Amino acid sequence: MLYLIPLEQTRRELIVVNSRFIATLAPIASTEEARAFIKSIRAEFPDASHNVPAYIIGGGNNVTEYCSDDGEPQGMAGRPALTVLRGSGLGDLAVVVTRYFGGTLLGTGGLVKAYTESTQLVVNAVPRARRIAVHLALLAIPYNLLERVRLMAARHSGAVLGEDFAADVTLTLRFPVDALDEFQSELRELSAGKLQAEIIETTEMLVPVESQKGVA
Repeated sequence: MLYLIPLEQTRRELIVVNSRFIATLAPIASTEEARAFIKSIRAEFPDASHNVPAYIIGGGNNVTEYCSDDGEPQGMAGRPALTVLRGSGLGDLAVVVTRYFGGTLLGTGGLVKAYTESTQLVVNAVPRARRIAVHLALLAIPYNLLERVRLMAARHSGAVLGEDFAADVTLTLRFPVDALDEFQSELRELSAGKLQAEIIETTEMLVPVESQKGVA
C-alpha cells in the first residue's frame, strides 16, 4: 500500500462571517463505514444548517469517491471538500463539514472558499499512518532464553504482545510480514534448529508516520 491514511478521527473549526464550520475527518475502509461515520456526525449535530460529506475509499489510481452538498448550492460545498481530499495524498478517509449559518450569505466564492479552507484545516491537522501486513505468532521457549528472544524480536521490528509463564515461557509476538523470516533464521541459529515461531494469524495494523505532510 503506497498511500497514507488518517491515524485517528480529527476535528477542527473555522468561523467565516459568523458562520461556524466544523470539519470532522476519520479513517474509513468501506462505503458502509463511511455511511456510518456520516450518520454519526449528523446525529451529533442534528440542528446544523448543513452536514456536508465527502469521502475517498482506496488510494492512488484505484479509488471510490463520493460527495454531497447537503442543501448548499450545487457544487459549492461537497465538491470543494472532495477536491481537498484528492490533493491530500491520503486514502481511506471521510470528512463531514458541519455548518451553522451565521445570518450572512457568503456568496458562491465565499462558500467554496469556506468549505475548502475548513477541509484543508482538518487535513493538515490529522496524524498520518501506513497500513502494513503483520503476522501474529506463538513461540514457546525455555526461561533462560527469554531476555535474548525479547531483544531479538525488537531487532527485527517485532513486538511482544504477551508472555505466559508455565513449564516454558510462551510468547505472543507480532512482526511485519517481511521481517519474520529473518527473526526465524536467527532463532534457529540460537536454538540449534529446535525453536520456531508458529504463525497463528495474518492481519493488518496502522503504523504512524513521523511527518504529517508530504509523505508518500
